[in-house]
Amino acid sequence: MTFGGLPTRFEPAGRSRGVALVAPGRAYSPAAPLLELARLALLQHDLAVQQIWWNSTTRGDEDPEAWVRRHVEAAHAEEDADHVLLVGKSLGTRAASYAAERGLDAIWFTPLLVDPVVAEGIAANPGRQLLVGGVADELWDVSVARELADAGCEVLEVADADHSMGTPDVVRTAEIHLEVARAVETFLSQT
Repeated sequence: MTFGGLPTRFEPAGRSRGVALVAPGRAYSPAAPLLELARLALLQHDLAVQQIWWNSTTRGDEDPEAWVRRHVEAAHAEEDADHVLLVGKSLGTRAASYAAERGLDAIWFTPLLVDPVVAEGIAANPGRQLLVGGVADELWDVSVARELADAGCEVLEVADADHSMGTPDVVRTAEIHLEVARAVETFLSQT
């Protein structure tokens, strides 16, 4: 499968033990740094990766959660795997209620914790979850992140990171991305 000539499906070198569905951000494609690092880690852990590519400008007046859910549901319906992990970035985290209904393990990059629907979806999910966000991100709510951590979610919170998990300093941004990659690696090692 391809999107604009780019592959959207990746298989691990060894036998697959499941699949990860990757739901990107509004303006943050599956090829952007955080999701690309996640793709590499997922493949290392013998998970096939199915990227969802979308043009969020085609959403029109449709509710953002319903729009994301429709795309994730369609991708999930095409999979025949016992283990499904959902990876979402920003807009893609609007699939939290979908993941909760199915008890899917999830990795949420910069989840929209200021949106009660997203926060409640994460809180309701019995699956293992990793939340990654920055205090400098206006869409990250520190108190909600703390409550979710107390409820069992794994949380990586970076004090100076913005919504792209970066800063104006290129070296610091690379350090943050390395910290995120390590958190993802640790999470996947325990799955």
